[in-house]
Amino acid sequence: MKTIVLTRLLQGIPALLGVTLVAFILLYLTGDPSQTMLPPEATETSRAAFRHAYGLDQPLPVQYLTYLSRLLQGDFGRSFAYNQPALEVVLQRLPATIELSTAALLIALALAIPAGVISAAKRNSVFDRLVMGIVLLGQSIPTFWLGMLLILVFAVQLHLLPVSGRGTFAQLILPSVTLSMFLAALLARLTRSGMLEVLSQDYVRTARAKGLGEWTVTTRHALRNTLVPIITVLGLQIGGLLGGAVLTETVFAWPGVGTLVLDSILKRDYPVVLAALILVATGFVLINLIVDVLYCYLDPRIRTATGG
Repeated sequence: MKTIVLTRLLQGIPALLGVTLVAFILLYLTGDPSQTMLPPEATETSRAAFRHAYGLDQPLPVQYLTYLSRLLQGDFGRSFAYNQPALEVVLQRLPATIELSTAALLIALALAIPAGVISAAKRNSVFDRLVMGIVLLGQSIPTFWLGMLLILVFAVQLHLLPVSGRGTFAQLILPSVTLSMFLAALLARLTRSGMLEVLSQDYVRTARAKGLGEWTVTTRHALRNTLVPIITVLGLQIGGLLGGAVLTETVFAWPGVGTLVLDSILKRDYPVVLAALILVATGFVLINLIVDVLYCYLDPRIRTATGG
């Protein structure tokens, strides 16, 4: 177990370095931040002073190495727009994104796992065809379009839920449902296919032959062995929820990291964008570490192979 943890942490270091390098180059190519951060009537002297104050007049390799050296000391730079430490600006928005992502994850799990299990148990039934149809729609409909459709129906026409904002449970419903739909469809399809494969195995038929009830066979024997691929996809998708909530947060004016990153890109506020990307990348590394640890508990064969 310790070997797995150490290996994954060491593998995460070059991944994080790669994220910072690619993001740094792409942000540099977007143009001069002084063009957006300073008023149009600013003189060239003022713009040069701005670039010098933030080290933007240095060659790109020098800027990157300087940023890395400060990053190793815990300094993520200072926001151009907010005049605050970039990490502090991102952390102020992070709770909103975590709240939205957690709600979306819970909705997806609550819908997908039971739907996938029942569809596999009742293969080719009306319920199975209905679930597969919904899964197809869930994976095909663009997130932003679904969000606007839900706003039109539940907020504009029915006046049941608020359009935007954060602070109440009602304001959380529409964005979390929107964000959860693709993940729910993906997990339902994966659960169904995994269950169909497991239910045809010899040990499942043996369990039935011993007289165990269908519910016990399905949940205790089949579902447990289906969880490994589900957790694999879930681990990747959780990171995707944290980093990919930009469209949902924008549609519903949700004050999270997604809207902050989009706004910072438009303003060319490099330190804030980099701080947000590093946090999301770190989240990916930690989530994949947790997934690997869960593998060992769910499948004893993996624990034996890794010496855990």
